[in-house]
Amino acid sequence: MQKFIIKRGDTSPALRFALLPDSVSLAGASVRFQMRLRGSGTLIDRPAEVETVFAPAVVAHLWQPGETDQVGRFEAEFRVTYMDGTVETFPNLGFIEVFITEDVPELPS
Repeated sequence: MQKFIIKRGDTSPALRFALLPDSVSLAGASVRFQMRLRGSGTLIDRPAEVETVFAPAVVAHLWQPGETDQVGRFEAEFRVTYMDGTVETFPNLGFIEVFITEDVPELPS
């Protein structure tokens, strides 16, 4: 299971994920990133970036402001819809564990 750690409020680095097996091709496919607080409903469901199409196909989620404001343990996945309409979710087993950790709060000016 892949783990990704980011501090509250950060929008970098992007969450990148290589799709296995290497035979996966994203030619003509669309990809969505989905993330939820562990055991609850979906918090993020939006298009993902395709960084490489072939061997290995790599997808990424570029964080938007507000998406990392809640501290906690999250479950994430990438949902691929191929050109023929079939759907496959990565990782195939379990989730990408995303940990959003506390940061040192800014002091008032």
